[in-house]
Amino acid sequence: MIKILLVDDHPVVRDGLRGMLGAEPGLDVVGEAGSGAEAVTAARALRPDVVLMDLRMPGVDGATATGLILAELPGTRVVVLTTYDTDADILRAVEAGASGYLLKDASRAELTGAIRAAGRGETVLAPAVAGRLVRQVRQPAAPALSARELEVLRLVAQGHTNAEIGRRLHISEATVKTHLLRTFAKLDVSDRTAAVTTAMSRGLL
Repeated sequence: MIKILLVDDHPVVRDGLRGMLGAEPGLDVVGEAGSGAEAVTAARALRPDVVLMDLRMPGVDGATATGLILAELPGTRVVVLTTYDTDADILRAVEAGASGYLLKDASRAELTGAIRAAGRGETVLAPAVAGRLVRQVRQPAAPALSARELEVLRLVAQGHTNAEIGRRLHISEATVKTHLLRTFAKLDVSDRTAAVTTAMSRGLL
C-alpha cells in the first residue's frame, strides 16, 4: 500500500484528488495539507511514501517544502502536481529533489501511474516538462548577468525609466543604456519587456 499526502492550498482540489485516489487499489491517502508549512508538519507525523505537492502556495511554497521534507525524510518521494510549467518552476522543483513533475491536466491513469512509479523509486515527468528540461540541457549556457546589470534590470522591472535608474544608482543615463544593451545581448532579447520576462522565466528576478 502506497501512503499518500495531498498538499494543495485549494480544498476543492484536495477533495477531488482524495475521491479519485481513494478508489484506486494499493493507494491510501493518509493526510492533507493546505500549505507548505503544513505539509512539512504532516509529513513528519504521517511519514507518507509519496507527497503530491502543489507548487505555488501562500507562505512556504512547494519547492521549499519539498526540500525541507526530503531533508528530514529522504525516503519519501515528492511528485509535483501543478498548473505551472515555466522553466524556473520546473528547475526549482527538480533542484529541491522532486522525483516527479505533473501538470494538473494529467489524466487519472497518468496520475495514478506516476504515483505508483514514484512509489517504486522511479522519476516521472510529464512529456511537456521532460521536453523543456531536455531543451534546457542542450542549450549552451547563457552568459551570466553582472551584479550591476541585474540591479538595473530589477529597477526596469519596477517600472523605472533610464533617467530614474541613473539617479538611483548614481550613474549616467548613458551608462544605464549600456548596461541594458549588454543585458539584451546576454538574454538574446531586443527590448526591456522581453528582458524582464526572460529574466523572470529563468529565475534571475
